[in-house]
Amino acid sequence: MDVEGIDVSIVFRTRAAHVVAVDGLDAELTAAVCRAFNNWLADFCSTNRARLKPAALLPVHDVKLAGAEARRSVKELGAVALVLPNQQVNGRPWYDRYYDPLWAEAERLHVPVAFHGIQMAYQEHLGRRYLDNFAMAHAVGHPVEMMLALGSMLTGGVFERFPGLTAAFLEGSCSWAPWWLWCLDERVEKFGDDERFPLKMPPSEYFRRQCYVSVDPDEAVVQYTIKAMGDENIVISTDWPHDDSAYPRAIETFLQLDGVNEASKRKILWDNCARLYSIQ
Repeated sequence: MDVEGIDVSIVFRTRAAHVVAVDGLDAELTAAVCRAFNNWLADFCSTNRARLKPAALLPVHDVKLAGAEARRSVKELGAVALVLPNQQVNGRPWYDRYYDPLWAEAERLHVPVAFHGIQMAYQEHLGRRYLDNFAMAHAVGHPVEMMLALGSMLTGGVFERFPGLTAAFLEGSCSWAPWWLWCLDERVEKFGDDERFPLKMPPSEYFRRQCYVSVDPDEAVVQYTIKAMGDENIVISTDWPHDDSAYPRAIETFLQLDGVNEASKRKILWDNCARLYSIQ
């Protein structure tokens, strides 16, 4: 963090997410894995609580257990976000009313739900189509699955039912967002199911009000994203310590991007992140 010039880091899971990414996995076992990991992560972050903030892994195989772990992690462990996979769990789309108690709990706790993908899962996951082509599996397992998670939440009425819910869609880049929001607006206008999913605004307006996406440090096309949808809903992801991260020059790389002014860089590097995670 010192090398990169990062003051505060939100610490996310990786390996633990793979352990629980199995449809039909015993719910109590899933909850035990999440508790163990969240305990470990809180202990890891305790070495410098001012600079390291944990994001809690949730056992979404059982929504009651997920809500209980969300409360424990925020109130006892200091978690600043609740992490969810971008792929479906047990075949349920994220707008399924089954998850409504979890969205309500996140509202009460005043913490964001953060969707964060993995490149493969023993679940319905796009990466499984390309087991012989890791580059393709990774490409669809992160940004494309992320598009589906965001679209599910927006078109399925989640943000209409829970106007105080904040959601972040992370580690899947962001430059697809303007086109995807346009596409969702257009499809809802033409084909929206007002009886099942009553929306008072176009999906893009819910996005602007309640959602964030993350930019990769070397995502040069973000300049066009900012021109299309502004800079209020974008945060930074370094992806350290993964082997595809830009460390030790992630922040330097982002600061050198053409076509992104200093005001936008400040928002993406600090202001938007601080607002998302309620960091003073």
